[in-house]
Amino acid sequence: MKISAMGVVAFTTLVLVTVTIMASMNFPFNWVFYVTIIGQALVIYMVYKVLTDNYSTVKTFDDFYEDNPIKEEE
Repeated sequence: MKISAMGVVAFTTLVLVTVTIMASMNFPFNWVFYVTIIGQALVIYMVYKVLTDNYSTVKTFDDFYEDNPIKEEE
C-alpha cells in the first residue's frame, strides 16, 4: 500500500500535536522525549517524501490561486 505525501504530512502533524498535548498535560519526561525524537525523524522523512513525490500539475503562475483567479481586464 502506497502512502501519499499528504498522508505523511497529516501523520507527522498529528504526532507533533500529540507531543504538545503530552507536554502540557505533564506526561512523564521519557514519554515526551521519545515521541519528540520520533516526531523529529518523521519531519525529516516528511520533507524527503514531499520533495521526491512524483506530482505534476498543469497550473502555472498565470493561473494565480485556483479559488481566486485573476480576472483579465478587457
